[in-house]
Amino acid sequence: MSVSEAEIALILNGDATTLPEGATVADALRAEGLDPNDARGIAVAVNAEVIRKEAWTTTALDAGDDVEIVTASQGG
Repeated sequence: MSVSEAEIALILNGDATTLPEGATVADALRAEGLDPNDARGIAVAVNAEVIRKEAWTTTALDAGDDVEIVTASQGG
């Protein structure tokens, strides 16, 4: 995977990926097809630290971060 100067390489849900430099947790959610404004049942951890929903738009991601996004699903 080649990374341009305007991108950062990180791990998103176990897969190597790139996001634009300056990307936030909210941007990572969008990259996974999730709407950060409709966040019911979504939890996010960066480097094993849970990030509160209120901080998703202000928590910048760095190269090498390990981002895990978990969505709750109801079933039986």
